[in-house]
Amino acid sequence: MMKHAIAIALWFVCITASTAQTQRSATQFTINIQELERCIELAKQNYPQRKIAALTERKAKSAIEAESLGYLDMFNMAYFYRPDDRRAINIENPYVFNGFQFGVNVNLGSMLQRPAKVRQARVDYEVAKQQSKAYDDILVTEVKKRYYEYRRAKEDLSVKTQALEDYRVLAEALQLRFEQGEIELTDYATAKTAASNAQSELLQAQMALLTAQDALEEIIGTSISEIN
Repeated sequence: MMKHAIAIALWFVCITASTAQTQRSATQFTINIQELERCIELAKQNYPQRKIAALTERKAKSAIEAESLGYLDMFNMAYFYRPDDRRAINIENPYVFNGFQFGVNVNLGSMLQRPAKVRQARVDYEVAKQQSKAYDDILVTEVKKRYYEYRRAKEDLSVKTQALEDYRVLAEALQLRFEQGEIELTDYATAKTAASNAQSELLQAQMALLTAQDALEEIIGTSISEIN
């Protein structure tokens, strides 16, 4: 009869822990929207690949300005100076006028190519913008994924902590009854084993939380404590 009572007690603790975990997952797993938005903001500011995408977009935009200014390259200006005290007609200096003389040369090849280069620069800029936007969407999704995993691991650790406490209370109670000769050693050992298993699960939950926290901090570029 006592064995059945102990088995029922252990079963009750297991069911309680499982039910608590289910209830917390269903009703207490909450998302801090402000915290999540802050994580997304930090990721956009600090994540290296996001910076590269932004710089690529800026580079493409600057290329449009550079190609537009390139219209000036098709014009070449030159000047010649002939002192005023020389004759206007001279075999060695066959110019009609004295003083400064200016000329402008037009590069027809550059004139024809420049519009195409400007259009290509605009296309490259549009592609860079779309790539940057697409990467932002991917980054936001990844931040949310890591944040949800972090919060899940945090909740799971809380559940495992409470379960271990319940097992310890039961084990201590059974230890007292064992010392008083009310139960057998095998019954007490069963409770101790359950408590040890709960301790192991708690350690795994702690490791899972640390792993999830490291993953989140890696993408936001700072400690999770900085966003609170």
